[in-house]
Amino acid sequence: MPATYLTPFSKSILTGLFAGIASTFICIIYNVIYRDETAFPLFNFINVSSLIFGVNVLFLVIGVIYYWFIKYIKRGQLFFIITFILITLLGVFSVSGIHRSDDQVWNIEFHHLFDAMIIIMGIAAAIGIPWLYHSKRFEDYVI
Repeated sequence: MPATYLTPFSKSILTGLFAGIASTFICIIYNVIYRDETAFPLFNFINVSSLIFGVNVLFLVIGVIYYWFIKYIKRGQLFFIITFILITLLGVFSVSGIHRSDDQVWNIEFHHLFDAMIIIMGIAAAIGIPWLYHSKRFEDYVI
């Protein structure tokens, strides 16, 4: 699509989706390596299907939120970055209260797996989306 047809709204949605696809791939790779190394047995909550659908739908919504921040808030990009850094920290903190199993080792392994996923997605949202949104090369060659 030529850049002349891009609106700020469509650009933010497409940027969010691209960041979501990249995050999905990174999370899947991390998930496979982590489970292979630790032999973590409780993978029914965090699996390939939930990552593919959940992360991409989440980043579609984050793309809309990014548009809202840059359109309606003065210095919206800065507030977006700060907001998603805080959401990421809150997510990591909240995961510490989840008890997935009676086995303490499996609980710790679950926290490590889920914390990493939240951090990967948080970095992609807080830093990746604003950076890609303003990248001329991304706009010319990807969007």
